[in-house]
Amino acid sequence: QVQLVESGGGLVQPGGSLRLSCAASGSSFSIYTMRWFRQAPGKLRELVATITSSGSTIYQDSAKGRFTISRDNAKNTVYLQMNSLKPDDTAVYYCSTMGLWGQGTQVTVSS
Repeated sequence: QVQLVESGGGLVQPGGSLRLSCAASGSSFSIYTMRWFRQAPGKLRELVATITSSGSTIYQDSAKGRFTISRDNAKNTVYLQMNSLKPDDTAVYYCSTMGLWGQGTQVTVSS
């Protein structure tokens, strides 16, 4: 069973940057489509970005131009580089694959 562990969250000022990481266990990471979701207080969990096994990426409108999803198959890790952060980006960020979820990492954007 694949296990996912997110890290890299924290408190950042508006306009700042963070890079989230999601480390996956298992030997088949390279074939997985990986996704980042987020859930703000009182809101539904929403998809942020997707990266396929071939490296193709898809972004939701909220992330386009500011966030970059990438993967390092040698490290079994997927990243989410977040720039120009806004208070509306405050949420718990989760990575997911095949219906499995990590525990999430909190991102707070506040001055």
